[in-house]
Amino acid sequence: MSQNRKFEITDARGGAAFAVRVVTRAAASEIVGTLEDGPLKVLKIRLMASPAGDPAANDELLTLLAEKLQVDKSRIEIVAGAGSREKMISVEGITTAQVEKLLGGLQAAEE
Repeated sequence: MSQNRKFEITDARGGAAFAVRVVTRAAASEIVGTLEDGPLKVLKIRLMASPAGDPAANDELLTLLAEKLQVDKSRIEIVAGAGSREKMISVEGITTAQVEKLLGGLQAAEE
């Protein structure tokens, strides 16, 4: 696995989209780093809530991302995978460059 591969963020209509993998029952909510998932890189996020598809966990995820990306929570949407630990996130009104800057320096996370 290449450790130099960038976290993949794509342009979405009016914003950016990226994949996340949620790990629940953590001591604290945090963005851990990136994971390779076949040809894609996904963002690994730990949440205190459980299980990953629970509405409380999804709300915690959106709150964490809004804080880290410095956008209103209403601009972030889980567009796929709301009921699972693997999700696709869309953020309205932000560019891929802004996401990379705000989440910059993410290292590869351990599975």
